[in-house]
Amino acid sequence: MSLRLAFDGLRGDLRFDVAMARHTSWRVGGLAEMIYTPVDSEDLAHFLRQLPADVPVTVLGLGSNVLIRDGGIRGVVVLTHDGTSAMRLEDDGTIYAPAGLTCAKLARLAAAQGKIDAAFLAGIPGTVGGALAMNAGCYGSETWTYVLRVEVVTRAGERCVRTADEYDISYRQVQRKEPSLPEIFTGAWFRFATGDVQSVETAQAEIKTLLAKRLVSQPLELPNAGSVFRNPSGDYAARLIESCGLKGLTVGGASVSEKHANFIVNPKGAARAADIETLIAQVQQRVEMKTGVRLQPEVKILGEVV
Repeated sequence: MSLRLAFDGLRGDLRFDVAMARHTSWRVGGLAEMIYTPVDSEDLAHFLRQLPADVPVTVLGLGSNVLIRDGGIRGVVVLTHDGTSAMRLEDDGTIYAPAGLTCAKLARLAAAQGKIDAAFLAGIPGTVGGALAMNAGCYGSETWTYVLRVEVVTRAGERCVRTADEYDISYRQVQRKEPSLPEIFTGAWFRFATGDVQSVETAQAEIKTLLAKRLVSQPLELPNAGSVFRNPSGDYAARLIESCGLKGLTVGGASVSEKHANFIVNPKGAARAADIETLIAQVQQRVEMKTGVRLQPEVKILGEVV
């Protein structure tokens, strides 16, 4: 790859020709022409204002819920995850959480502030930015149920605050009602219910229970990207896959998890993105042939085919 651009006044980290396997939870993916990790939304806006309009922009948090193909990513990848990201409790009782904050950390910090509805976030293996982009959810709750406002940066480098009613929200989908160029979520204001001491203790215990449940039921010890398929209406993707006898199905270095059928794992770190994509297609085909249900991927497949 040969994308080389010069920028002025950046405070973040700019790199060229970076292996995406280092930045995805599946540990696969080709080179990104350019990666930028901004220090805050102002720095991101400054970067985008200097970026030529014809350069594609891809946004990643922790790299979960995404498959980067072996041919890599053209243009720039913006990494929003940042270990220094801190949330804050506003005077109106809402919680502001930056996009780089992990969902699990938001759940714990919200409980510590006396909030009782945020425990489900501990079950989402990603950042607030990713949860906003796809209305992530688990255990019967979804992110946007609690969103009042979001902070975004436009492709042109403009910082804006938008209200939740400016978006059409559905299962694992978020789209602005007014047509616009893609925008990057840089933070959000959440309203969670406030409880008494006993209810807060219950919420904290629930978070511990959810995290323990994930360890027992999901293959977190192996490279994975979370749930691969959306749950069809009235059913569960994992149940359908398991009912078709597909646990352990392998293509190259990728396998359907023996622990949880809706996970594909890279057990030896030797899988290629092509192995995973082929396995996804095989699971879809076999489940549809046997059950009549066409599973829809929850993971986003990005990048170039080799």
